[in-house]
Amino acid sequence: MPRHVACSVPGGMPQVQTRYFGSMTYREESVFEFPAGLPGFIQEKRFVPIEVPQHSPLIFLQSLAQPTLCFLSFPILVVDPEYRLAVAREDLLALALNPDRQPQLGTEVAVLALLSFRDQLPATANLMAPVVVNLKTQRALQAIRQDQVYSHQHPVQPRASEQLC
Repeated sequence: MPRHVACSVPGGMPQVQTRYFGSMTYREESVFEFPAGLPGFIQEKRFVPIEVPQHSPLIFLQSLAQPTLCFLSFPILVVDPEYRLAVAREDLLALALNPDRQPQLGTEVAVLALLSFRDQLPATANLMAPVVVNLKTQRALQAIRQDQVYSHQHPVQPRASEQLC
């Protein structure tokens, strides 16, 4: 996934108030556009992905409208290196991708697993409905799978840093 790092470069760049990092500037071309919003957050249409080296491979999806709304995610292959994408035809069309084949991870699309943290339970990742981003247009959606191959509560296993590369 390309590095979409919100940065602190002065000079007329837009700013966002973030939940975890205070005020930051960002590049407009790094914004993920969710035309239909996210399930449960349909009014939230624009998020900036923030990658911080000391928290790698974690990606913070910060809402541009609500400073307190930030989703934590991992690239899908960090959670499951064997993950097989299955985006529905209508979702491929909504993303302006070829509806006759699954897109290529890393070159055509970025795929993120949203993380959940509940009380004292271990973190889980939603592999049943990953966030899929068209890397050419930055258009994104949460692609709910039509099969039951993956869970929405996949356990997140800690990995040695050399295994993440």
